[in-house]
Amino acid sequence: MLHLILFGPPGAGKGTQAAFLSEQYQLIHLSTGDVFRYHMKEGTELGQLARSYADKGELVPDEVTVRMLREEVEKRNDAKGFIFDGFPRTVAQAVALDAFLAERNESVSALVAMEVPEEELKERLIKRAESSGRVDDADPEIIANRLRVYREETAPVQTHYERLGRYRGIDGVGSISEITQRLVEAVDQIK
Repeated sequence: MLHLILFGPPGAGKGTQAAFLSEQYQLIHLSTGDVFRYHMKEGTELGQLARSYADKGELVPDEVTVRMLREEVEKRNDAKGFIFDGFPRTVAQAVALDAFLAERNESVSALVAMEVPEEELKERLIKRAESSGRVDDADPEIIANRLRVYREETAPVQTHYERLGRYRGIDGVGSISEITQRLVEAVDQIK
């Protein structure tokens, strides 16, 4: 089974690329952001809790995120694999994911990181706010906080998978098709 973590800072283009890779390799795309937004829109207990953190640009606590992702994976026993987009965001989440997959006699195949300079990310987030209406992408203070949280709490996940020999980095700057081609080359080396 192919389990990919599509990794990178906010604005790197993970959602755009995950949709393509999901179709290309017949994998289930699990975006924590999409799942949280669904729950927020529906006003579920999980959605209200997630909103209280997201509105401040903070991460949802690990135990809530891990429980939610575990439930999503367990609903799809016939899947050929998953693309985890926006998860894991902390080393504790990575360890929990590794343990959960080990219970299923599976493992993370690779963490594929889209590497993008911070100034480019800020420009992309502001453009995304204009086109999608995502309020969290329009506020420079929230953007700065999200990037700080990424550097401090999420970037160490990369080191975790580097130690396991499962890290692949690609240049995340260029046209969507150029980035897609780099990702496909990286994934094909994993398979």
